[in-house]
Amino acid sequence: MGKMERYLILALFMFQLAVAQQSSQQWKTLSGDTPAVIARGGYSGLFPDSSDLSYDFASAISLPGAILFCDLQLTKDNVGICQGDLRLDNSTNIATVYPKGDNTYTVNGNKLHGWFTNDFTTKQLFSKVTLTQSIFTRPSVFDNSVPMLTLQDVGGRRVRLWVNVQYDSFFKQQNLSAATYIQSATMSMVIDFISSPEVAFLQNIKGLVPAGKTKLIFRFMEADDVEPTTNKTYGSILADLSSVKAFASGILVPKSYIWPVKDGYLQPATSLVNDAHKVGLAVYAYGFANDAPASYNYSYDPIREYVQFVSNGDFSVDGVLTDFPSTASEAIGCIGVNNTATESEKPLVITHNGASGVFAGCTDLAYEQAVKDGADVIDCAVQMTKDGIPVCLRNIDLMVGTTAMNAFASRARSIPQIQESRGIFSIDLTWAEIQTLSAVLSSQIETETGLRRNPAYKNQGKFMTLADFLAFAKEKSVSGVLLDIQNAVFLANNGFDISDAVISALSNASYDKQTAQKVFIQSDDSSVLKKFKQQTSYKGVYNIEKVISDASTPALDDIKQFAEAVNVARPSLVISSAFFVTGFTDVVEKMHAKNISVYVSVLRNEYVSLAFDFLSDPSVELATFARELKVDGLVTEFPATASNYLRSGCFKPDKNTQYTILSIQPNNLLSSVSASDGLPPAEAPAPVLSVSDVSEPPLPPVSIVSHESPAAAPEKSSLPSGHPAFGVNIVLSLIMMALSIVSLNI
Repeated sequence: MGKMERYLILALFMFQLAVAQQSSQQWKTLSGDTPAVIARGGYSGLFPDSSDLSYDFASAISLPGAILFCDLQLTKDNVGICQGDLRLDNSTNIATVYPKGDNTYTVNGNKLHGWFTNDFTTKQLFSKVTLTQSIFTRPSVFDNSVPMLTLQDVGGRRVRLWVNVQYDSFFKQQNLSAATYIQSATMSMVIDFISSPEVAFLQNIKGLVPAGKTKLIFRFMEADDVEPTTNKTYGSILADLSSVKAFASGILVPKSYIWPVKDGYLQPATSLVNDAHKVGLAVYAYGFANDAPASYNYSYDPIREYVQFVSNGDFSVDGVLTDFPSTASEAIGCIGVNNTATESEKPLVITHNGASGVFAGCTDLAYEQAVKDGADVIDCAVQMTKDGIPVCLRNIDLMVGTTAMNAFASRARSIPQIQESRGIFSIDLTWAEIQTLSAVLSSQIETETGLRRNPAYKNQGKFMTLADFLAFAKEKSVSGVLLDIQNAVFLANNGFDISDAVISALSNASYDKQTAQKVFIQSDDSSVLKKFKQQTSYKGVYNIEKVISDASTPALDDIKQFAEAVNVARPSLVISSAFFVTGFTDVVEKMHAKNISVYVSVLRNEYVSLAFDFLSDPSVELATFARELKVDGLVTEFPATASNYLRSGCFKPDKNTQYTILSIQPNNLLSSVSASDGLPPAEAPAPVLSVSDVSEPPLPPVSIVSHESPAAAPEKSSLPSGHPAFGVNIVLSLIMMALSIVSLNI
């Protein structure tokens, strides 16, 4: 693929456009100017570090004036190349091209082995060596398609440029000079920033670069590391910032120097930024990456971390060095500014078991957090207890989201009409017994990837009856409540009328007499919604659990008879393959043509739940559903992320907005990958929703049965973890979760 073709692909993918207005935001930076977005190796969170693709994409998708960061390494013939490390074997195919080219050196007191830049000439490196992604969790499909770049290649783009010289002392030992090379380079380009963790290099380069054009920045490493030219620790140098002012105009520090994190939790901010500003030093922070979880406090929302550094009310760093410059641009250009945008027509923010990404689902704390986070509609998955009380629980199987297995293992049984595996079901426990259980904060993502949600909240929160939930919602004056009714036919056959229980609870809470709060009744059973349509005026939401690619006209006409909205899974709207977006369906358009609202679920913040096109940024996914597909509701476990986006200039630009997020377009990333790169073939399209999927027989009459506790199962039937059948269930569950993650239906 030629360079011009790549430019065209990138141009097509430019879903960010700068808004022309000048921001009136007053930043607490040293100069008062907007904090800088510094793209480490370009957009290295997606493309190979320091590649054409990476730098071009970063320039296209970041705030105007974003700075391109080049880690300068020197070749054997003293030419500067941009690469993140001295050793090339983790970021190129050099080990394959030159299998005997490895070496061992002592660098700053540490013995290192690998393929070093200083052992190869530019002719050797540029003839056969190509770049690869250096972090295995990031896409590898762009590997071996682009060569390395010299500093002149990057500087020739006429962009703001930051050059970092990490290993000057080592290069001197190899009779190479970074200072001489940079001095020569400044004759033909402007280098806006030069940084180094070596004091002697900055003192030397100060007189060799144009004064006033190039700012010198001292880079701090970890506090206990030793600066090689003074033999002082970086911690001791930090204690005397005024001495740094003698040879630098700013400092580049690990982000933990400013907001320390201990055991995954934010600690109080240090005084570093204000202290540095007092002596006239600008402060730049590094270590930002959307796919490197920073603190549980951020709930996997990378924008929240950037905002913490640039708009916390006390100080603002002067710039952030990041692998994902578009997300930093969002935080600085539209989320972190004091925008005064009025709320316009926007999708509803609907919770999924409350703010279940923060607290255990369907607990009082999850609902409290959802209200605090700005949710428009809070939801209750209604289950029935043995004594006939409707309650809010994630699942009728209490092994999901509670500690039931610890206390009521003997109650486990099989109900094939509900699920294949054994469970401990709510209809087998009284409300008093359920109240003895602890809630569990868990997710499929944690089981599959180990990405834990806040462990401090793992067993916090109390479960609520439906009556308590409705009273809470009324007290908090939320815009609406959504009641999800499941397993209605099975419950009716076993003596529980869940529909009547819900209608009665709503009536007792006076929801049938007031209109201030909307009531949404959701079910995957059309017969439930038909009953509510006949007996109430509440808004029906048809939950289409299976993934669809289209909907037939007769099916839409049928839905229109009993529901005003549908709730569909994300893959029913966005088609993906190998974690790349390949298309959008017409489901929303066809539903809207029939005046049926569309809600999409379930949205989560963890980057592993997002296609690569969304840049490990949940706000980009939100923008795609809200702006491009124009859904009417966003069903999310993290309502704060959705609410912050929809109420910011990122969604509706105002006078303070410098940046906005536009939706992605299918195949724009994937089209830059050739078929020879080993991508799997396109998946077969999902089925079309038909009348047979929608039509359900009427609800059966409620059976009169005795709700006695089920007989205690024999010891072996409780299936402890060592039992073979238990292992089969676990394996099947893991397989299903893996498949669901691949399809993004998680």
